[in-house]
Amino acid sequence: MIKQTVYCLLFIFLAAGCTEKVDVKLDDTYTRLVVDGNIETDTGAYSVTLTRSANYFYNEPAQKVVNAILELTNGDTTFILHETEEGKSGVYNTDSTFSGTIGKTYTLTISLPEVIGGTDTYTSSCALRQVAHLDSIKAIFHPDWGKEGFWTVKLWAQEPGDETNYYLFNLYRNGKLLTDTINKKVISDDAFYNGSYMNGVDAVYLNHAHKWETIFPGDTITLQMSGITKEYHGFIAQVQQAGFTIPFFSGPPANVQGNISDGGIGFFAAFSNSYASTIVPNFSK
Repeated sequence: MIKQTVYCLLFIFLAAGCTEKVDVKLDDTYTRLVVDGNIETDTGAYSVTLTRSANYFYNEPAQKVVNAILELTNGDTTFILHETEEGKSGVYNTDSTFSGTIGKTYTLTISLPEVIGGTDTYTSSCALRQVAHLDSIKAIFHPDWGKEGFWTVKLWAQEPGDETNYYLFNLYRNGKLLTDTINKKVISDDAFYNGSYMNGVDAVYLNHAHKWETIFPGDTITLQMSGITKEYHGFIAQVQQAGFTIPFFSGPPANVQGNISDGGIGFFAAFSNSYASTIVPNFSK
């Protein structure tokens, strides 16, 4: 069952006419290193962004961490990430020929030019998990859901089974990413489909009243289904509950558990991808 989507939650909250208070512990003790990055199985240049956490109680921009040395290894090969604008950007890229390998665990080592949060060296490791192969997708309009109606994007795929799998979904409209912040990402596990064929499972809900984040007849939409780790699934769920975005422009909640060593904040993720596309059909309200 698809459990995490902003659009679905918004619909439920509006219908219920109530809000839930989330008790988030905030940390105002010292500056932390914030890491935001990922690698994927598609060939391309992947980025890791380094910043310092800003004080939560002040509207301060995040300070870039420049001139760091980043190395990535899968146990067999070591890759060097290069700063896009040396000494300026705080964004470090792999080569454009890079692609991740399913079954490998990738370890990122960050060597800083100065101490942040008590150390100048941080590490992060993430396994690259398998993903179900998408056979097809379909967009269906529900005119009686809400004021303007909702779209659901359904998928057809064979779930691998054997163990619990965790998934991340992104949606593109005419080549542009709609789920462009972490609060719009959709995550799921395979609790109801482990090893079974996913026959028309709802993947994404879109509120047609929000014109900037919906789809229209004639659009080409592409669903990206990614195999992720349990830890990354939990990280996204925590950040969505806390209402934060990434990169963090203020100090994030101290109780959001990432995978950065020595008190660092954020997540370095590795995941595999499968894609399917379709043209949005005409509908009548």
